[in-house]
Amino acid sequence: QVQLVESGGGLVQAGGSLRLSCAASGRTFNSNAMGWFRQTPGKEREFVASISWSGRDTSFADSVKGRFTISRDNVKNTVYLQMNSLKPEDTAVYYCAANGGTHFYSGTYVNSRDYDYWGQGTQVTVSS
Repeated sequence: QVQLVESGGGLVQAGGSLRLSCAASGRTFNSNAMGWFRQTPGKEREFVASISWSGRDTSFADSVKGRFTISRDNVKNTVYLQMNSLKPEDTAVYYCAANGGTHFYSGTYVNSRDYDYWGQGTQVTVSS
């Protein structure tokens, strides 16, 4: 059974930092793009960041550019989201996602429809 398990969420003050982790099990995603999305109540899930299989290519939503970074460790089958200078509007449930079908694609995916596997989500709350 394929699982993506997020961790690292929590409560932080505005201006603070958090590092989210997403550990995959059940299969390897070393040759697949992975990404992070977030969702708040009443809103659609929105793209945050994505990373190519090699880690050389990354994409970010305009709202997080310059504050968030994404990285991956293909040995550990894990992807990370480093979030700095957090703002109250970053408050959301953050989801990890993995593309399961396209191997060694050099780019990234920003559309949720391009991801086949999803984690359960981790809550991030930023207080003002």
